[in-house]
Amino acid sequence: MPHLTVHAPESDLAGREAALIAGLTDAVVAVYGDWIRESVQVLLVGVPAGRWGIGGRPAEGPAPLVTFGIRATVLDRPDASDVLGRLAAGVTDALADAVGEQVRAAAAVEFLGTAPGGPADIR
Repeated sequence: MPHLTVHAPESDLAGREAALIAGLTDAVVAVYGDWIRESVQVLLVGVPAGRWGIGGRPAEGPAPLVTFGIRATVLDRPDASDVLGRLAAGVTDALADAVGEQVRAAAAVEFLGTAPGGPADIR
């Protein structure tokens, strides 16, 4: 099952949680199909102001960071770059829709492969 952990400034998440959870889930469903919907897990982690640093200094309004737990075998598929590209684009669109276009250019999506049978067991 896919796990998405979003780290973002608390102020960007406040009041947008439901829309962001729904949008991220829909992004995964758009790639894999509706069968995956009930397995998608989203964790939103709000970071208080002053607790995010870039370049050795506290960051002013950093863009969200999404860690996407996915079955490692997906990374070995012949269409892996297409699948990961579609997932990254969908996640970025969901972030921009929920939080605002200002996050699109700097938002980061990292894929974390897990062993088959692990917590992110999707094909």
